[in-house]
Order: sequence, then C-alpha cells, then structure tokens
Amino acid sequence: MTSKKTFSIGLVPKLIIAIIAGILLGNFAPEFINRAVITVSTLFGSFLMFVIPLMILAFVTVGIANLTHGAGKLLGITTTMSYVSILIAGICAYFVSVNFFPALLDPSAVGLIGYMEAGMLTPFFTVAIPPIFGVMPAIALAFIFGLCISVLRSKGETPDNVLYGFFNEFSQVIRLVLQKAIIPLLPVFIGGTFVNLAVSGVAFTILNVFWKVILVIIALHTVYLLILFSISGFIGKRNPFTMMKNQIPAYVTALGTQSSAATIPINLACAERNGISKEVRNFVIPFCATIHMPGSMISVICCVMAILFIYGMPPAAALMWPIIITLSVLTLVAPGAPGGAIMVALPFLTLVGIHPDSAMVSLLIALYMVQDSFGTACNVSSDNLVSVTIDTIYQKKQG
Repeated sequence: MTSKKTFSIGLVPKLIIAIIAGILLGNFAPEFINRAVITVSTLFGSFLMFVIPLMILAFVTVGIANLTHGAGKLLGITTTMSYVSILIAGICAYFVSVNFFPALLDPSAVGLIGYMEAGMLTPFFTVAIPPIFGVMPAIALAFIFGLCISVLRSKGETPDNVLYGFFNEFSQVIRLVLQKAIIPLLPVFIGGTFVNLAVSGVAFTILNVFWKVILVIIALHTVYLLILFSISGFIGKRNPFTMMKNQIPAYVTALGTQSSAATIPINLACAERNGISKEVRNFVIPFCATIHMPGSMISVICCVMAILFIYGMPPAAALMWPIIITLSVLTLVAPGAPGGAIMVALPFLTLVGIHPDSAMVSLLIALYMVQDSFGTACNVSSDNLVSVTIDTIYQKKQG
C-alpha cells in the first residue's frame, strides 16, 4: 500500500499569498467583504494580546529553571556567550538601522504612511479579551517561579518536581496554541492588515519599503556571521572559509524548515566536520538551538526601527537601550516556534509607541515573519561558531 503524500505550503509563502490577497481584496472587493476580513483580523489580534502574557510566563519560567540547572561551568559559559552575542547583535542592528534607514526610506512615503489609519475601515464588531495579567506581572512571576524552582530542584527539596512539571506542561500547552492557532492564523491577521492598507491607498508604498528593509536585515545577518566566523576561526585556530563551507547544509536546512530545533541533527554533523569534540557539540548545539538567537535579535530590532521610521517616530537611543538589554535576556528563553522572538518583544514596544491595537503591530509581524527564515539560518550558523570557541576553552582546561 502506497502512502499519499500531503502537499503543504510553508509559512512564508502563506504570508506572501495573504499579502497579495489582502491587496487584491482591498482594491476590488465590496466594502462588506473587506470589513468582514478586517473583523476576523481584529478578533485574532485581541486573542494574540491575551496569549502573550501567558506565553511569557510559561516559556520564561521553564527557560530560567533550565538555564540554572544543568552542566555546571559549561552551561554557564555557554549562556554567558549566548547573551553577549545576542546583545551585540541587537546593538549592531540599532546602529545600522539609525544610519541606513533614513537614507533608504523616502521621507515623502514615510509622511504618507504615517497618516494611513485615517482612511482605514473599521470592523463590524470587536470582542474585548483582556489578558489575565499584564506583561510586567508575567515577567515578575516568571522570574520568581523560575529561580525558586531551580533552587529547590538543585537542593533536592522537590523530588517529584511537581511545580516544574506543571510549568513544563503549561509551556507545552502554550507551544501547542502557537503551533495550532497563532502561527496558522497569522496569514489571516496580516491579510486583514493589507486589506486596510489597500483601502487606505498605501499598500504598494509599504511593500516598496519592505524589500529594502529585508535586504538590509539579510546583509546584516551575513556580515555578523562573517565576523563570527573570523573570530571563532582565530580563537579555535581553524580556517574560517572551511567552516563556512561545512556550515552550508545546516544553513540551507534552517532556511527551509524555519526551525532551529529541526536543524539540530544537521548542525551536529556540521560541528563534527569542524572538528568540535563530541562532549562539547552534543551539549552546546542542542542547548544553543533554544537560547542563542542573534539572527532573531537583529531581525526584531531592524523591523522595529523600520516600522518606527515608516511612521515618522524614530526613537531616541535612551528609549531603545532598555528594550535591547531586556530583549537580549528574553531572547534566551524565547519560544523556538517561528515568530517566537517577535511575539516576546511585542509587549515592550509600547515604550517606543507601538501599541497592540494599532496597525503597526501587524505590519511589524508581517515584516518580521517574511524574513524569519534568514534569521533562523543565522541563529543556527552562529550556534556552531559559539561551539568552536567553547570547545577551544574546554580542550585547554582538559589539557
């Protein structure tokens, strides 16, 4: 008996189809159809804002509990290097955005886009789904539970790990919500946004901005990886060009799967070809797949800055530094699902004027998700480069 092969479309093609469909509907469909699509999109937006604090509580709690319970010094070195890498990536993204986006984004287009909400349609109705608690209480609870659970586990005072098991299962529930509801419905959410953009007459202006920003992000990913290859090659006394060649299979796999976790087996093989010891690669590669996301950090900061420039709201550096530092911590424990990093970032963006109930949020998600594959590929490749440095330190201590 032959099994039937199911044909599935990846998330990025779905988003592109949603953008095209939204523009076509906004330009040619009757108003009641457009308002119906916008209504569904608005309802999804309310649900998304309800889930985000729960997502932060679930993932950050388990992430902290896991980060502080494990392989001793090796875990500490890996976590520290991952945080520093993410922080540097965020700082680089900010400076590149500040210096390149003003020249790339046409001021007249920016002015037009900034007033687009005046011409948008309203939904037929809205349903308020207030979050159970706010974002800051979710973060505070996550840190309290995560740190305390870790201490209790390390002292052996909770042999059954009941509380840890609860939060671990809770995180699996939220991950299931992400995989089965949030991610599949994102095209509808973004499609509704582009319906309204088409109605207001600025859809093509937005797309003209998008491709320029995406090229900058991909270029920054590439430059960041080249710098990491050079540094890790120098520290580990390895040829950076050979490491680049060895990394190609994992990079291409990450582009296709859009998942760091799915790329772990391929990345382990790449690490082996780079001469990384079995002890280090078997720990660092899977661990970094869940905590080391400099590519995602670059994407988040560049997308945020692009949206702010589009709306004529470039933030002062004093406003961005706290966001970059905070997101560098949260990215360590961000969910590994596509778009997880931008979902974690959303609540903090009110500090720079990106509010959950504005069209800016769906534009931000659309811009981020379209290039997310390249961010994942950057994450995966940088994991291998971190492992080269850690392996060099490990071998010196063993020697």
